Amino acid sequence: MGAATSGLFVTGTGTEVGKTVVASVLARTAAREGAEVRVFKPAVSGLDGGGESDHALLRRASGSPQSDAEIAPYRFGPPLSPHLAAELAGERIEPQQLRDAAAAAGRGADLLVCEGVGGLLVPLTPDYLVRDLARELGHPAIVVAGPGLGTINHTLLTVEAARSADLEVAAVVLTPWPAEPGELERSNRETIAALGSVPVAVLSELDLADPGRWPALAIPS
Repeated sequence: MGAATSGLFVTGTGTEVGKTVVASVLARTAAREGAEVRVFKPAVSGLDGGGESDHALLRRASGSPQSDAEIAPYRFGPPLSPHLAAELAGERIEPQQLRDAAAAAGRGADLLVCEGVGGLLVPLTPDYLVRDLARELGHPAIVVAGPGLGTINHTLLTVEAARSADLEVAAVVLTPWPAEPGELERSNRETIAALGSVPVAVLSELDLADPGRWPALAIPS
């Protein structure tokens, strides 16, 4: 299924690597430039922990009027992989519902920013991965990773996993990028760019409460 709307699919090397922050900054950057932006995340878990949810931050950053259900059709309390969270809730994530919800989210928008769950090989159902959804939506992928030790392997594996499914990898974003990067961070950035044949952008740590002060995040071409 090809993408009807211009879009990006934000994935990462794992959980808690900054996918929601990067997706939010991408959405905010486009909205600032006058684009009509919509956001989508197939499933959200961990809502029992309190604080601002991923889908709420995406909505706030993009300025979208979408409801919770329009952004994230499946929402769960425990911080678990979506397939397990759904099983414990007595539900099953339906791939067709995800495809339909993503299409509805992007309808009439200039840009749809999709954020995945965990990494590309996280199961949404026992036999349907985040990568399967990304491939069906057809948007270029943005891979989010940390800048520190170990990131070369994790990032290149993710890039390889994406390309093996015929996903275009538009860029890697390393975050949180230190104010004064050392030799390790600089070398990691250069090595990922060279070995992965991919543009590598960076994003510093942000005050999420103040989107007005977020920097623009331009994806290198």
